[in-house]
This record gives sequence, C-alpha cells and structure tokens, in this order.
Amino acid sequence: MFLSVFDVFKIGIGPSSSHTMGPMTAAGHFLDLLRLAPARDRAAAVKATLYGSLAFTGKGHATDRAVALGLLGWTPAAFDFDAAERQLDELGRSHLLRHDGLPPLVFDPATDIVFDYGPPLPGHANGLVFSARDSAGTELVSETYYSIGGGFVVTAREREAPTAGDAEAASWPYPFANAATMLRMARDSGLSIAAMKRANEIHRQSPEEVDSGLARLWSVMNDCIERGLCQEGELPGGLRVRRRAARIHRQLAAERLANRAQPHASTDWLSVYAMAVNEENAAGGRVVTSPTNGAAGVVPAVLRYYLDHCVGAEPEKVADFLLTAAAIGGLIKHNASISGAEAGCQGEVGSAAAMAAAGLCAVLGGTPAQIENAAEIALEHHLGMTCDPAAGLVQVPCIERNGIGAIKAVAAASLALRGDGSHFMPLDNCIEAMRQTGEAMNERFKETSLGGLAVNLPEC
Repeated sequence: MFLSVFDVFKIGIGPSSSHTMGPMTAAGHFLDLLRLAPARDRAAAVKATLYGSLAFTGKGHATDRAVALGLLGWTPAAFDFDAAERQLDELGRSHLLRHDGLPPLVFDPATDIVFDYGPPLPGHANGLVFSARDSAGTELVSETYYSIGGGFVVTAREREAPTAGDAEAASWPYPFANAATMLRMARDSGLSIAAMKRANEIHRQSPEEVDSGLARLWSVMNDCIERGLCQEGELPGGLRVRRRAARIHRQLAAERLANRAQPHASTDWLSVYAMAVNEENAAGGRVVTSPTNGAAGVVPAVLRYYLDHCVGAEPEKVADFLLTAAAIGGLIKHNASISGAEAGCQGEVGSAAAMAAAGLCAVLGGTPAQIENAAEIALEHHLGMTCDPAAGLVQVPCIERNGIGAIKAVAAASLALRGDGSHFMPLDNCIEAMRQTGEAMNERFKETSLGGLAVNLPEC
C-alpha cells in the first residue's frame, strides 16, 4: 500500500474536501470521459445529481457551486477566485458550457444540479451522477462518482473493484499497509518513519521534487494561518458566525509582550492557529487537506506550534513532520476512513490529531515506537466523535473542534515521549475500532446535519 504525501496533503479550496474539492474534481473527470465518448459530438446538455450527504449538506458546503466550477474547467489546485466568479456569472446568463473537443453544452446550475434526498448510493455516502444527453433528451454518457474524503474521487467501478494490493505494493521500498509492518520495517532497516516514507516518495519522483513539494505544502499551510490571523468579520452561509482568530491572536500577543501570559496560554496559541485555518476554510479560502478540509487546521497548527514555541525547534525538520504525518494518515485511510460522511468526525479531526501527534513526536526525537504510540493516543481519544455541522456549514462545531484536536495531538505526543514506546493498545487496533464505530454510527451523525448539534440550535 502506498499513498503519497501529496495525496494525503492536497492544495485546494474550502469549505470541504469531500463536498467541494471532490465534486469539482469529479466534474472535470466527467468532461474528460465525455471527450472520449463516441457520441460526444451529439452531446447537447449535462446534468448532475447529488445523493446522500452531498444532497443533505450540499448547499452548506457549496457543492452545487463546486460542480458548476468543475464543469467550467476549474480544479481545486489551480483555482482563481475572481476569474471563477466571472465565469460563474456568465454561466448564469448563458447556461452554456464551452470546451475544446466538445460541442456547446446546455447547463443551468439552478435546474441541472439535482439534490436527491432519498437513500444514498450503495458505494459511499457521498455519491454523485453526471450524465450527458442529446438534443432529444436521450442519455449518451453517464458516470457515477464517489467523493470518499480528502478530495479523493473514485468511480463506482473503481469503488467496487478489488485493490491492486500485493502486486503494486511489492514495487515500493517500504510497502507497509499497517502500523505493525511499519514498525517492523523501521526496526529491520534502522530508518525512521519519515526516512521510509521519503524512500517511497523518491521511488516515483526525484528527491528535488519531493523537497520542493513538501516546502510548497508548508508554505501554503503557513500562509493560510497568517491570512486567518488577520481577517475579521462574519463567515458566509447565514449563521452569522464571527471570525475570532484575529482578536484572540492580538490578545495573546499583547499578553506575551506584557509578560502576563498564563501557563495554559500555549493551548490558546494552538487553538488560534487551528481556528485561523478553519475560518479561512469556512470562507472558501485556499487550504491544504490535512487529511480533509474540515480537519485542515490541526496539522498546520501543531507544526506552527513546534516551530514557534518548542525549545530547539529546527525548520529543517518540517519535511520529517509532514512525511511522518502522511504515513499515519495513509494507514488510517487504507484501513478505515478519513471521510466524515462515512466515519463521522473521528475520521476527520481524529485522523488529523493522530497525524499531527505522530509528526510532533518525530521532530521532538521520538522513536518509531513512540511515534506509533502518539498517534494511537490521539486517535483513541477521538473515537465516536460525530460529524454534525450546523446548517451543513463547516463552522459549528468544526472550527473550535480543530483547536481542541490540535491540543489533544500535542498532549498525545508529550505522553508518548514520556514513555519508551510500549503500550497496551496498538494503533492498528485503534484504527479498526474507529472503522467499526463509523460503520455502526447512525447516518444522522455522519455529515447529514440531521442529528446532534446540527438540530439543537439556539432559539432565535
């Protein structure tokens, strides 16, 4: 099993990797499919139907907007807000999509994006179907996609097909598919988790590409923190949630300058870094999936905390932090889920906290066994967490939840570093417990906004 660090961490836009980035990507894939279809020259119109969580919380997550943007040709990684807005306005007037290799396609976002509130599609809670029709209304091409979390998109056939598994894994230097194998390989090779992950990465791209890519990831993460620490006002969506990161940051900076900081102020710094990112995400800004948009604040917050607050921090270790975190994120995605619609928020913030705990433990000198312990502690104490965003917006409780997840990650790393790596519950067992918990969780608590905090709102 190999999941690149650049698959775990993707540069994209808010507010949701599964509900915004995934559908945008799926729309682009459908255009590519249509270009290859024998009947492409007869295509006259396009339609998209959203199912399951994409339907129930699609408005709050701007899924309809993401579909339209994807059909206009935009991708999350190459998104230009101003240019995209101009194209959306033009689409609203013309109701036409114009692309090289295709005839003009009728598409009105108001009527050709359908929210189906019936049962979800069988492959995943986040399902969507694109279809192209001729001028008489006859369907020419149709494809079902699943947005499975973290911006990953698969077709129905890919979802149902068996994994390549052993044959593909054999080609990687360190093909660990679970934590037990990862630890065994670390013992046998004498390498750190980050070094094994790096060896896998340079198996398919140059060391220079890996280094520049990791530097780019941290640059975008840190830029997102900086933007979030400066922005004021209300977040979009109608809940009238006010941004708080800038005000809290000013308070913390003033207390530090006046030497009036409380001992627990370190947790406030962690929270404000995480909240800054997730406020930017909620506003539709540029973020890095870590491993999802809803949990995008945890890993950057803990890494920024390491650089700015930890004794002996070394900027050169940023790559090791990200590689270690990606190794843990890959294990969780491979053996359970990082999708809130599939596993609840334990799969999002819980996974992010495990990743961040592992990364911090690594750069603070932890052994592979201590790193595995740190990830297990952080994940264990997120088990059962529901995904219940108010009004389907990635705001309440998501923004604060990232701050608390960052705090748990640091506490987990610290506890693990106080031990020798031996512990009762292996990470693999904890990941399996998360998978089983998500499978048994009622659908109302898995990103449908039909239960939990989402239906217990303040009375107006």
